[in-house]
Amino acid sequence: MGSAALLWGWLLLGCSWDPGLPGVGAAALSTATYVLDDAGGLGRQFDGIGAVSGGGATSRLLVNYQEPYRSQILDYLFKPNFGASLHILKVEIGGDGQSTDGTEPSHMHYANDENYFRGYEWWLMKEAKKRNPKIKLIGLPWTFPAWIGKGENWPYDYPDVTAYYIVSWILGAKQYHDLDIDYVGIWNERAFNSKYIKVLRQSLDRLGLRNVGIIAADGDWNISKEMIVDPYLNDAVEVVGAHYPGTKTVPNALLTKKKLWSSEDYSTFNDEVGAGCWARILNQNYVNGNMTSTIAWNLVASYYEELPFGRCGLMTAQQPWSGHYKVEAPIWITAHTTQFTQPGWSYLQVDGHLEGGGSFVALTDGLGNLTIIIETMTHNRSQCIRPPLPHFSVTPQRATFCLKGSFYMVETLQVWHSRLSFESGNSSLFQQLHPVKVWKGSFSLDLNMNEVYTLTTLKTGQKCGYPEPPPPQPFPSNYKDDFNIRNPPFSEAPNFADQTGVFEYFINASDPGDHVFTLRQVVVQRPITWASDADQTISLIGNFQWVNMTVTCDIYIEKQRDGGVFIAGRVDNGGIYVRRTKGVFFWVFADGTYRVTGDLAGEEILMKGLSGVRDNAWHTLTLNIQGTSTSGLLNGYPLWENVTISEPSNGWAAIGTHSFEFAQFDNFHVEAN
Repeated sequence: MGSAALLWGWLLLGCSWDPGLPGVGAAALSTATYVLDDAGGLGRQFDGIGAVSGGGATSRLLVNYQEPYRSQILDYLFKPNFGASLHILKVEIGGDGQSTDGTEPSHMHYANDENYFRGYEWWLMKEAKKRNPKIKLIGLPWTFPAWIGKGENWPYDYPDVTAYYIVSWILGAKQYHDLDIDYVGIWNERAFNSKYIKVLRQSLDRLGLRNVGIIAADGDWNISKEMIVDPYLNDAVEVVGAHYPGTKTVPNALLTKKKLWSSEDYSTFNDEVGAGCWARILNQNYVNGNMTSTIAWNLVASYYEELPFGRCGLMTAQQPWSGHYKVEAPIWITAHTTQFTQPGWSYLQVDGHLEGGGSFVALTDGLGNLTIIIETMTHNRSQCIRPPLPHFSVTPQRATFCLKGSFYMVETLQVWHSRLSFESGNSSLFQQLHPVKVWKGSFSLDLNMNEVYTLTTLKTGQKCGYPEPPPPQPFPSNYKDDFNIRNPPFSEAPNFADQTGVFEYFINASDPGDHVFTLRQVVVQRPITWASDADQTISLIGNFQWVNMTVTCDIYIEKQRDGGVFIAGRVDNGGIYVRRTKGVFFWVFADGTYRVTGDLAGEEILMKGLSGVRDNAWHTLTLNIQGTSTSGLLNGYPLWENVTISEPSNGWAAIGTHSFEFAQFDNFHVEAN
C-alpha cells in the first residue's frame, strides 16, 4: 500500500491525538482533527453528479460503434456500481445550430414540423435509463430554429412560441420514448429573460408537467439578483445553476434559498491533470460554494479530436471504425463519489477544508450510512480549463476524524483510494484497500498529495472492467457511403460531423431509381445561433491528418438561380471556429458556374469558370488533391486542373452548401493516400 496510504485506527480519548502512540514516525506531518456529527441536523441535500451530452455534438461518433464496444462504453458511464455510475444526464435540446463541436438537429426544423427521432440524444437517454432507472434527465437548448425568432436572432420576443417549442420536446420525450424529463434549462450561457421563464413555468404547469423543474440560467449567478426581488421569478426557478463557478457562489444566490448547482463544469483535457481538476471541484463546489450537484462537460469525447476542446470528456470514444475507446482517469475519480452516494442523501454540516490543504465532504443517507470523500489535489496538478485558479499549497498531513451522533457506533469503513501520478503515468485509480477500524468513534489517516480517498459504510463499490478494446486505427483511407438504408437507426449518416446545417438521410420518392436514398441538407434559414455559425452549411468526415486525397460525390442542387454546393478536402477547422475554415473547396452553382476557393467563406478564389451544372439534376463532382496541386472533374471529365494550393497542408474531407438551402448528396467516396 505504501506508507502514505496506511490507515491508522487509534484508541483515542475524546478524539484527541496522542503523539506518543507507537509506530507513527511522522512527527513532521501537520495534524488536525475533524468532527463529523449529525446531532445538530444535516447540511444541504445532495443532488448528484452528472455529465453533459451535447453543446454540441459531443456524442456524435459514439452511436456508430459496433457492439459489444458501444454497450461497454455506456456501462462505464451509466451502470450503477460499475464505473462512473452517473446520477444525472444532461442533454442538448438540438436547435440546428453550432453548439461547440457541431450541430444537433431540432425536433422542429420548421414551425409545422415535428420529429422526435432525430439525432442521438433520445437514444442516449434511453440507454442511460436502461442501466440506471433512477438517473435524472435534463434538457437545455444552445440554439433554436429560425422560426422561433421570426427573423430575429433572439428567442424571447415570442415567449409563448419558445415555451411551446421546449414543452413539445418534453412531451415528445414521454410520448415517443417514455422518458420523463426531470429538469429543463433556459438558454445555455446566454441572456435569460424573466418573462419567458415565467411563461415556461406556466406552460409546464398547465400541461401537467409540474414535476419538471426549471434550472436557470446556466451562465453566471446574475439571475439570483432578480430572483430575490421578484417572488414570481423565484417561484418559477427550482435550481440556480452556474457554469464554471471556480467552486465559489455569491451572496445573492444563497439568499434565494434555492438549490445551487454547478450545472456545467470541468471541460478539461482528460489526462491526470483533468482528473485532478475534477476531483478538486467535485468536493470544493460544495465545500466553498454550497453547490449540491456538479455536471461535467462533457460525458464522453466522441467527436473528432482536432475539433475544439478535443478529449474534454470523462472518457474517450472517438474511433467507431476501430472499436477503440479509453476509460480515462476522470471516470474513476467520479466513482469515488457516485458509487457511494445517491441524490437525496445529505451533506454533513462541517467545514470541509483540510488544514494541510485539500478538502473533504461527508454525506449520509439518514439511515446510518456514512461516506467521506477526501481530496488533496495540488494547485499545478488540478487546474481546470477555466476559471484561473488562485495559488494554494498542499502538504502531507495526518487527518483524524471523530465520528459523533448516529455515526459513533460505526466500527469499520471500506476504503477506496486513487493516487494521481504525473511523471510516470502510473496512477493508481480507484483501488480498494483494507477496511479501516474505527476505535471509539475515531480513526486517523495519513494523506499525501494528489490523492483521493473514499471511506464508507457501503460495501457495494466495484471497479469493473471489460477486456481491452481493439487497438486504435486511423479513419479508413478508402471510405464510401451510398446512404442506401431504408430504416436507418439514426437520422444522420455515420461519421459525418455537421458543423453548420443538418445533413439527414432522405428518401427521394420522385427519383426514378438511382438516387432514392440520399443525404440531404435540411436547414433553410439561419438558426438562432449560439456560436458563429458559417453562412454556408458544412459536414466534415475522415482523418484530420490526410494530405493527398480524392473526394467524389454525386450532388443535387435544389435551390434555383443562386443555389450551390461543394465538396472539399484538407478542411482545417470546425466547431465554434467554423467561420474561419480553410481548405480546398470545389463549388458548383445553379447558374452554371463553378469556383475553386481556399476557404469556406468563398473569399479566396483560386479558379472560376463555367460548368454547365444546373439545379434539380444530378451531377458527379470529383476533387483530387496531390501535394501543392489540385484538379476537379465534373461527371468524370476534367473541368479544371493544376490549380496551385499552399495551405492548409492537411485536413478532413467535407460536403456542404452555398447557403442555408436544400441540397442532396449521394455516393460519397474519399480515397486518401
